[in-house]
Formats: sequence, structure tokens, C-alpha cells
Amino acid sequence: MTKESTATHRCKWAENDPLMQAYHDEEWGVPERDSRVLWETLMLEGFQAGLSWITILRKREAFRKAFYNFDPKKVARMGEADIERLLQNEGIIRSRAKIEATINGAKIYVAMADAGEDFSTYVWKFAGNKPIQNSGPVPAKTPLSEEISAALKKRGFKFVGPVIVYAWLQAVGVVNDHSADCFRRKAR
Repeated sequence: MTKESTATHRCKWAENDPLMQAYHDEEWGVPERDSRVLWETLMLEGFQAGLSWITILRKREAFRKAFYNFDPKKVARMGEADIERLLQNEGIIRSRAKIEATINGAKIYVAMADAGEDFSTYVWKFAGNKPIQNSGPVPAKTPLSEEISAALKKRGFKFVGPVIVYAWLQAVGVVNDHSADCFRRKAR
């Protein structure tokens, strides 16, 4: 046994892969207030639909390169030629619907910003502006994720069903679902 394995207890899902461990230890569940990062993570969660998160993590840098480091203004200007180019990019998930949803999501994000609406403020208000400490079994969705999903869909976002939204809320620390014995449970 290594010193780390005797001293560090992680959530079970992050125990067996170094990339997942790093993601768990450094990012997952950490309250994120940066609007652009929140939007990027939501878009990546949409790409993850039907796949494993490790697949997205392994492709994240390729996604960032393909989508201009998830700069919403640049992504919002992408057109059909860009979509065709991305459909040939083996480094990302080549789903026309998900690529189009990301471009559309960028347009919505930019429209919100142009109207003076901060995406971070918008998201965090649903949780009362503070992280929710979950206890008990980890659900696939909650009334909060259903509410946010409906609000995002009303604005025109795609791939934002309540299960995807709940995974996103966990990832960006709106909800703390670290297991009770995880060293990150209280490290917020």
C-alpha cells in the first residue's frame, strides 16, 4: 500500500484511473463561479450524453482546441463549414447534433451576456447562491436539476435534460456529492 492509498479516501468512481483521480481531486465538486467555465462544463456534459465521463476527459483538450478554448463569442460565430470540419475531427465526439447544440449554446450565452445577464449568477441563484450539501444516496436527478433543465431548455439550450444537468451541478460544485468518507467532502 502506498502512503496515498492509506491516507486518501476518494469517491469510488475516481479510484482506478489517474486522470479520473486528478479530475476528482482538483475539479469535481469544487464550487465554480466563472461563467465561461460553467458554460464549457455544461457543453462537455452534453457531449458526454450516452458515453462515459473518462471519454470526455481524455478528449477535453481536443475539444478545447476545436472550440476555441470554449470562447462563447468565437463559438457563436461558427457556421456550417466549421461543423463539417469538426465532424472530421477524430479528437472530439463527432455528433452533428452535439456540435450544433454547442454553437447554439454559445449564441444563447452571448445573448444573455449582451443583455447584462451573467451566466454564473443565473445558475447559482437556483441553489440560493451557495453549494448544496447532499447526504444519502446520490440521485440521477433532483427537483433542482429538473427546474434548471426546464429553464435552460426554455432559453433554447439542448442536451440539458435533468440527468445531464445534475451531473453538471455535481461537477461544478453547486451540489456536493462527494461520499462521506472522501477527503474532498469538506475541502470546498
